[in-house]
Amino acid sequence: MVRFFDILFSTIVILLFLPFGVCLALAIVCTDPGSIFYKQTRIGLNAKPFKLYKFRSMKMKQDVNASLITVGMRDPRITRVGYFIRKFKLDEFPQFFNVLMGDMSVVGPRPEVERYVKFYDAEQLKVLTVRPGITDRASLEYFDENRLLGLSDDPEKTYIEEIMPAKLKLNLAYIEKVSLKENMKIILATLKKVLA
Repeated sequence: MVRFFDILFSTIVILLFLPFGVCLALAIVCTDPGSIFYKQTRIGLNAKPFKLYKFRSMKMKQDVNASLITVGMRDPRITRVGYFIRKFKLDEFPQFFNVLMGDMSVVGPRPEVERYVKFYDAEQLKVLTVRPGITDRASLEYFDENRLLGLSDDPEKTYIEEIMPAKLKLNLAYIEKVSLKENMKIILATLKKVLA
């Protein structure tokens, strides 16, 4: 039932958003010529790696050794259009294609990069027993995560030792009661947060 909802919901969102998505794509390449999409390997269901898609919000020329963590909206790597699409979470839109491909669900634990999954303990690894999602309770609780990291002297340490464990705790609670009703509550709460 959840998978059927994912396919139906994602198809509707893609069709409705497509004209605006084309405008965003043009704005991205006009502001900073290059790729429209940003692809990153994340760890999904049953620890299987997959390519997660986002609208590109950062400049094309990046330091290969740059941090995987974005520190607030002041991060100099973010383009002018990037500030706008990040503010309203529009960079996440291409992930609805990830949902159609079966890599993700609309609601589920946010997929992590392998670097940070390596820090999971045996209990935390249980989040990999469900499809990762575009949104979840942890995303709502830490909606201003980038701002919090921007206040830290060591953002990566803060993420690994404080934020990531707290988010995983919320995700573990979620997977104990996965249901269409709970997913609808999370989707509505996410829309409220984005539009607030």
